Amino acid sequence: MKAVVCAPGKTIAIEDVTLRPLRPTEALVKVECCGVCHTDLHVAAGDFGDHTGRILGHEGVGRITKLGSDATSMGPQPAKIGDRVSIAWFYEGCGRCEYCTTGRETLCRYVLNAGFTVNGAMAQECIVVPSYAVPVPEGLDSATASSITCAGVTTYKAVKVSKIKPGEWIVIFGVGGLGNLALQWAKNVFNAKVIAVDANPAALDFAKELGAEVVINPIHEDVVKIIREHTGGNKPLENGTIPGGAWAAVVTATAKAAFNAAVDCVRAGGVVVAVGLPPDKMDLSIPRLVLDGIEVIGSLVGTRQDLRESFQFAAEGKVKCKTELRPLEDVKKIFKEMEEGKIRGRMVIDFSKS
Repeated sequence: MKAVVCAPGKTIAIEDVTLRPLRPTEALVKVECCGVCHTDLHVAAGDFGDHTGRILGHEGVGRITKLGSDATSMGPQPAKIGDRVSIAWFYEGCGRCEYCTTGRETLCRYVLNAGFTVNGAMAQECIVVPSYAVPVPEGLDSATASSITCAGVTTYKAVKVSKIKPGEWIVIFGVGGLGNLALQWAKNVFNAKVIAVDANPAALDFAKELGAEVVINPIHEDVVKIIREHTGGNKPLENGTIPGGAWAAVVTATAKAAFNAAVDCVRAGGVVVAVGLPPDKMDLSIPRLVLDGIEVIGSLVGTRQDLRESFQFAAEGKVKCKTELRPLEDVKKIFKEMEEGKIRGRMVIDFSKS
């Protein structure tokens, strides 16, 4: 079969690969499509170690074509031939540790990740563990489902753990491939009021189209001041600070300034959720965190339950992903375009015709 693998020289190659035999608890999936993610770039470039020969891909969608002898009994709904399932970054947990048994399975210390520690879905076929391959609703097209499998569930989880409630203000820092989905979840699922912050005017225009009540360009505007004024603060206190503040902020941007502004823009008791991964450190005022009870938390992808919920909301039309199907032969071109920052939306490799 054809597959996209990490090749020597920190690059990728399309190679003919033979998968190992199925284990009793596994299933074989004929891949329909697989999205390309920035994480794939990092893995291929050796940023996380040498993974030469590894099949990339953790945004896969396909149908089960073969089941191991013990695979049918796994999961709440037994797997069967023909099921359409996902191949996500969270490929499998140990199922026994404190994280797996308390609803925090993505923090499992023995986790396996598709396209990183095990072969992924950027191939014509892929091996999965059925109880970890979340079913895809039939009403959801495969290209959209591939984006929900990674960017979608990551941002859904982030908004979910922000504890935002209907009618409350949430700030989304960065309205790119992740942030635009976070905005849609916040508006269309959690019924929050959204403030979008981005230095790209086109991204802010898109945020308005998606329903953001307020958009702010940090290059030209005082982000914290504007947010506090829009969220209840219209008169400075005696100590010069402005009351108000958002109930929550989700940071998908990769600039240190965005993380600092997020902490400054939430009200007492507010929650800041970190999603972006800048190679830097935040400047945190410990007295502010303590005296105002600010929570700063990291959010890593999503659990299987988060993915089930994300798929269902997407099938209901609550979020829309901008995707473009590309042939397998375009994969090197896609990686180059991504490196050069030319990608808008999600590039999805179409394996149905390869």
